[in-house]
Amino acid sequence: MTSSSSTLASPRPEADRRRWFALAIVMTAAFMDLVDVTIVNVAIPSIQRDEGASFSHIQWITAGYALAFAAGLITGGRLGDIYGRKRLFLIGIGGFTLASALCGFAVNPDMLVASRILQGAMAALMVPQVLSIVHATFPAHERGKVFGMFGAIVGLGAVSGPILGALLTEWNLFGLEWRPIFLINLPVGIAGLILGRKFITESKAPHALKLDLVGVVLVTLGLLMLLYPLTRGRELGWPTWGYIVMAGALVVFAALVAYEKRKAARDGSPLVELSLFKVKSFAAGIAVQTVFGVGLGIFFLVWTLYMQVGLGWTALRAGLTGVPFSIAVSAAAGMSVQMLVPRFGRKVLQAGALIMAAGVLIYIWEAERYGMSIASWQMALPLVVMGAGMGLIVAPLTDAILSEVPREHSGSASGLINTVQQMGNALGLGLVSVVFFGSMSDHLPGPEVGPAFVDAFQNALIWVAVVMTAIFLLMFALPKRPAQHVEGAETAGTPGITPLDKAPELVG
Repeated sequence: MTSSSSTLASPRPEADRRRWFALAIVMTAAFMDLVDVTIVNVAIPSIQRDEGASFSHIQWITAGYALAFAAGLITGGRLGDIYGRKRLFLIGIGGFTLASALCGFAVNPDMLVASRILQGAMAALMVPQVLSIVHATFPAHERGKVFGMFGAIVGLGAVSGPILGALLTEWNLFGLEWRPIFLINLPVGIAGLILGRKFITESKAPHALKLDLVGVVLVTLGLLMLLYPLTRGRELGWPTWGYIVMAGALVVFAALVAYEKRKAARDGSPLVELSLFKVKSFAAGIAVQTVFGVGLGIFFLVWTLYMQVGLGWTALRAGLTGVPFSIAVSAAAGMSVQMLVPRFGRKVLQAGALIMAAGVLIYIWEAERYGMSIASWQMALPLVVMGAGMGLIVAPLTDAILSEVPREHSGSASGLINTVQQMGNALGLGLVSVVFFGSMSDHLPGPEVGPAFVDAFQNALIWVAVVMTAIFLLMFALPKRPAQHVEGAETAGTPGITPLDKAPELVG
């Protein structure tokens, strides 16, 4: 089995066993990344207590990971095409494991933030290779089954991350407090590194594009200039230089667009394929994905702080409270792709935005009515409604965005979708300083902390409701029937899988 075996017809039994081992390895790595994103939120109050982390540190522990991940996704995939997907996967999982160790043994909040940024950067090298390796290892007629398994892993990661994080924090293994949420990655990462070397077959793109380093620098610089002042602004008293830097970010993004246009004309290998934005549905879809990421970035962090710091709940109780949400997301996502979207098209996604907004409004009402005495079971209704709305959106959105994109650009488009979602998430985490912490005083007496967090939570949810309304309006620019894109599903065997099937092409 060699790198030329990117389209396998009838693999020998030994090769067949190797590729299923390879699948298990890369799926485990993907699961590790997904869990690491959700596991941290539950442990944040414990980190704050143990390390004396400021609210700014808390934001950067989450936003730093998302920012590094977003900035490196396309670059990581491109590097895999150029230098070999197996090689980059092993570098990524090795670096991710090392960064997890640094997080687990961090001696202060600054070291933890730096280690989380490194962890996000290593995830950006590792994660794009997962789908690329699957694409190069499995024939087209088997990919539907494989990507169905990938979807199950995503759902499992969403459900198990908060619970696992809560259990590890509550158990306080060896007196390590929150640190096992990172250290648990060490045995998994080391096993993945050893087994990956043995079972994953190397593959490269036949005509790899050059790496656009200038584009990478401009994207990263622009995001940092936008996010850093947002995250630190309140803590520093909103200095004038912060506004100047944020305005400068717009100049950097304008320079990025101008450079990418020249780069495309010169050698056809820009970091961002700007011609995609001429497709109305794609441009609108990217806007939806970005704004959706902002809403999720705001909600999940403030929700954790509200339950654990504001209401004083344990990490385990907070983690278990979120289970109805995760189950509702998974159930609605399955129904959306298989039954609803083929029949009702775009209306399903718009209904999802309105249902999620309705869930947010119910949550605001309950937080106001019950105050500090609210119970987990009382949160179940708004969480199920929000989860159902989110499930109706997340599963079919990529198909809707790609449905009018030329087939030769579908891979690049898929990569851009994933990147802007992560960028939106990082921006949302940065905005938490404004919409949550901005509504409370820095030095509150003990008895006033809980009510202040309840009020701040309601204020943040109002912003999330506004975001969902904006998403509903933006969705009018999506095609009425996203399922028309099914012409590509013949290669994957399952409606809605095409974008994942094409995703490895983003790196080539």
